[in-house]
Order: sequence, then C-alpha cells, then structure tokens
Amino acid sequence: MIAAQNDAFRKLACLGVPPAQPIQGRMHVTRSLMEAGDGFMAEAVKAAGEFATFEPENDPEGWHDFGAVEIRGETVFWKIDLYEADSDFRYGAETPDNPTTTTRVLTIMLARDW
Repeated sequence: MIAAQNDAFRKLACLGVPPAQPIQGRMHVTRSLMEAGDGFMAEAVKAAGEFATFEPENDPEGWHDFGAVEIRGETVFWKIDLYEADSDFRYGAETPDNPTTTTRVLTIMLARDW
C-alpha cells in the first residue's frame, strides 16, 4: 500500500500523472540540481518519475521511497519522506499507509549533495 502511494505521488510530482486517489505532498530539488542548467533538472525529474527498478537491495522495506538514476554520467538520488500531515514536517507519519494523514516530501538531488 505504501509503495503504491509513493509511486502514485512520484508520478504526480514528476510526470503530472494524476493519482487514482488524492495524495498530499510536495517536491523539492536541491540548489545544485536547479543550477545544473541545460535541461538537466528536467531530465532528472522525469527519470525519477519513471524509475521502476525496485529490488531488495535498493528497496529493503518495499516502500519504493528511494532511487538512484544516471543522467549524463551524474548520479541523481531521489527519496520520499513521510510526515504527519498536520505537523509542519516535524514528525514522521504515524500511519504512513493513510494518505489523508500523511504528507509526502519527494527530494531530488545530485548524489554529491547527500
């Protein structure tokens, strides 16, 4: 359930694909990704939205909440954090599988920003 919600949010945020059920969240990109220029950020966002290679090694919890993609020889990470919807991003989601009480934050960054 969490994996499907994370995938739906990521596709909404990165690709503009509307989810079947409402899902709350926001997307952030790091300054270095914004400053990369020449359409790099757009490529990175699209690649994060299209990512589908989840395996036990890169998704041990099965939540589809992290991925790495290669863009022009540069590694780009994306991650999704889950917060209580009314906590101003201070507290982790108590029931992360409940989209009405959980807010997702998708962060996309250059691996060197990690």
